[in-house]
Amino acid sequence: MPVVTEADVRGALAKVDDPEIRKPITELGMVKSIGIDPDSNVHIEVYLTTAGCPLRTEITQRVSTAVADVAGVGAVSVELDVMSDEQRTELRKQLRGDSAEPVIPFAQPGSLTRVYAVASGKGGVGKSSVTVNLAAALADRGLSVGVLDADIYGHSIPRMLGTDARPTQVERMIMPPVAHDVKMISIAQFTQGNTPVVWRGPMLHRALQQFLADVFWGDLDVLLLDLPPGTGDVAISIAQLIPNAEILVVTTPQIAAAEVAERAGAIALQTRQRIAGVVENMSWLDLPDGSRMELYGSGGGQAVADRLTRAVGAEVPLLGQIPIEQAVRESGDEGTPIVLRDPDSASALALRAVADKLAIRRRGLAGMSLGIDTSRHL
Repeated sequence: MPVVTEADVRGALAKVDDPEIRKPITELGMVKSIGIDPDSNVHIEVYLTTAGCPLRTEITQRVSTAVADVAGVGAVSVELDVMSDEQRTELRKQLRGDSAEPVIPFAQPGSLTRVYAVASGKGGVGKSSVTVNLAAALADRGLSVGVLDADIYGHSIPRMLGTDARPTQVERMIMPPVAHDVKMISIAQFTQGNTPVVWRGPMLHRALQQFLADVFWGDLDVLLLDLPPGTGDVAISIAQLIPNAEILVVTTPQIAAAEVAERAGAIALQTRQRIAGVVENMSWLDLPDGSRMELYGSGGGQAVADRLTRAVGAEVPLLGQIPIEQAVRESGDEGTPIVLRDPDSASALALRAVADKLAIRRRGLAGMSLGIDTSRHL
C-alpha cells in the first residue's frame, strides 16, 4: 500500500471549495490540522467561519470525500472548530482588502463583471422568471453568476430559485446563499415569514448599497438585478450606485404593456446607461395541432426595441421571444428554473438563446487602462 503523506492529504483538500466563498479551504486558512496514524487513518480539523455555519454538514462531506479518494487512505474523520475573531479579521482582509468602508466592486473602473438591471414598465410580465432562468442558464454555461433581488416590496427570487437559506456574516461581510450555482441575496432572507417591507426611498437606497457593498459576491462574470416595475427610487439608485449597469427590458407582446416597457427603457436617456436589449415574454402559446395562439397580441417586443433604438441613437436588439408554457409557472413555484428542469422545452431553449447572447459579451478590456507607459522609447 502507498504511504500516505500530509502533502497528499493537503493536495486533496486544495480541491475542496468553501460552499459560500467558493475558494479552496486551504487558501482560506480553514485547515487547522492534519493527522495520519500508522494505519493511514486520517484525522482532519477544519475551521468554520462562524459557529452557526449552516453548511457545516456539506463542508464535512466534501472534506471526507476528497480525502477518502487519496490512494492508501484508511478511515477519515473530520472535526470542526470555529475561527477566532483575529482569524475572521484576516479572512476578511484577504477577501475584501483592508479598506475602512466597503466599496461596490462592480462600480470600480477595473471591474470585469457585466451587470444587467432587468427592468419592466409594469408588473406581471414575467421579469423575475426571466431573471432567474437567465441566471441559471448562464451558470450552467460555467459562468460565475449572482442575482440581487432589488424588488424590495415584491421579492420573489428566493422562491423561484428554491431556497430559504439565510446569509451568514463574517465580520462585516455577508455571505450570500447559493442555489443552482447562482449566488443570491434578497430582503426576503432578512424578514420573518411573508412580512411586508414598508420603507421609504432613502431606506431602499441604503439596502441596495449594502447588498452591493457588504455582500461578498466574489469574482462574478455576470450580476443580474431584478428591479421592481417602473422607473422609481430603485431604478434611480441603481443608476447612481452602478452607473455601468446595462438595462435589460422585459415586456409582453401586448401594445399597452409595450408602451409602458418603453418608458422603463427610456430611463437610460436620463441616467446615461446602456440598454442591452429587449426580451419579449409570453409571446405565444403552442397548440397541440402545431399552430400558435397569440394570447397577448404580437409585435410588442420589436416595437419597444425599435422605438428605443430611435430614442437612444444606438441599436437596441430584440434578444428573444419566450413562448408561454405551463411548465414555466410550475418550475418557478417548485424552485427549479425551467432551463434546468426541462432544458429541451420551447421556453427553455428560447431563454438559453438569450443567455447565450449575453454570455458572449461577458468580459472585455476595451476602454480599460493596462498600465502601459506609451511615452517611453526603446
